[in-house]
Amino acid sequence: MCLAVPGQILDTTDIGASRIGNVSFGGVTRQAFLDFVPEAQVGDFVMVHVGFAISRVDAGEAHRTYALLEKLGFLEDEGLGRPHASEPAT
Repeated sequence: MCLAVPGQILDTTDIGASRIGNVSFGGVTRQAFLDFVPEAQVGDFVMVHVGFAISRVDAGEAHRTYALLEKLGFLEDEGLGRPHASEPAT
């Protein structure tokens, strides 16, 4: 299943014609293209789908969505979920 996951923009850089940001997803940082959300700034939360930020969201919505995706186990397939309390951290 393909999902858009909320993350917070940590920093941005321009590479050629593209704007790319380091985005934090619950402590895991990945790069995402920010070209579809030119208004997004460092500190903003964005929904990221297959490496592209597709919309801005407020912090409350981002946290609620991330918690729900984590609870449902959808983040584990993306390498973004935290280990369950009963599982040892790797």
